[in-house]
Amino acid sequence: MEWTDDGIVLGVRRHGETSAIVELLTREHGRHLGLVRGGSASRMRPLLQPGNSVRAVWRARLDEHLGTYAIEATRLRAATLLASSHAVYGVTHLAALARLLPERDPHEDIYQMLERTLDDFDDAGEAAVHLVKFELAMLAELGFGLDLENCAATGATSDLVYVSPKSGGAVSRTAGEPWRERLLRLPAFLRKAEGTSNGWSDQDLKDGFQLTGSFLLRHVLEPRGQGHSDAREGFINAVTRQRARAGSI
Repeated sequence: MEWTDDGIVLGVRRHGETSAIVELLTREHGRHLGLVRGGSASRMRPLLQPGNSVRAVWRARLDEHLGTYAIEATRLRAATLLASSHAVYGVTHLAALARLLPERDPHEDIYQMLERTLDDFDDAGEAAVHLVKFELAMLAELGFGLDLENCAATGATSDLVYVSPKSGGAVSRTAGEPWRERLLRLPAFLRKAEGTSNGWSDQDLKDGFQLTGSFLLRHVLEPRGQGHSDAREGFINAVTRQRARAGSI
């Protein structure tokens, strides 16, 4: 068995004295592990960092075997990502989210979105927007997508500012006003007509993480006996601190 594919490094663990087991999210073969001989050597360590993009050749005698990877770098992001705390936490959290996907099951849209997210992680606020959207996409990929296109109560497609915590459907301002304390807020950057980079605030970021976080917890994590990763909270705190410092200058 042999295939060649593009991949993004999610994680690495040492195997024996010199080798490493590398976990990739690949474009066509999904989340896939393989053994890299010499992967623990100093020459390979910079390449096998989470967040890097690689070209991988996987070989095994049988499809169900772990197999081996031959890997070459295509985009080394890790050095840049490691320079900021929000990016370090963000990459760790993105990897944790990707591990919710079934192993060896292709999810090309998620792969492409992860690649775009990692390419635009310099600005903390933009990174937060991308991460909320990635969590939203993961919910849809796992079968728990939210309906944010029209009001669940009236069918209206405009002025959607709330989300029902039960159904996951959007709710318009007028229909949701009597129950606003019970509804989740739909941030501007997730509204179809308001997704520009200038259409969000610190409160929008908070609302976005509360929205996706509540549905991830209820539908995906708690049924598996899991909770949110520590990296998620670390990312949110790092973004909050960085944006507060920027606002005080």
